[in-house]
Amino acid sequence: MQGSLFRFYVHEGHRHQGKVVWEWLLEQGNRLGIRGGSAFKAMAGFGRHHTLHEARFFELAGSLTVEVEFIATEAEARQLLDLLHREKVRLFYAYTPVQFGVINPDSADPPAVGADP
Repeated sequence: MQGSLFRFYVHEGHRHQGKVVWEWLLEQGNRLGIRGGSAFKAMAGFGRHHTLHEARFFELAGSLTVEVEFIATEAEARQLLDLLHREKVRLFYAYTPVQFGVINPDSADPPAVGADP
């Protein structure tokens, strides 16, 4: 299947509608029918302000980055981007076209969209 890999980078304490953004994003992706999404907490990193943040005992909570990613069909990706625009959520993201599928699918897997390799 052809689709998109979206990676959103958010601060772990960033909130939208009373929830942390990484959790809100996963809930919205699930609600939209995206086949899967994951959130990963960074060990260290820096962003556009070039301030290095590291996971240390004395580090203030909420300053590390969480990466939220979805692999979605083009229609699912468009729905997610439209939602983010409507909600006015300001996020940095990376988008990569991908080909994806399930090896040896069973009856519980969603039907393939398009042709597998």
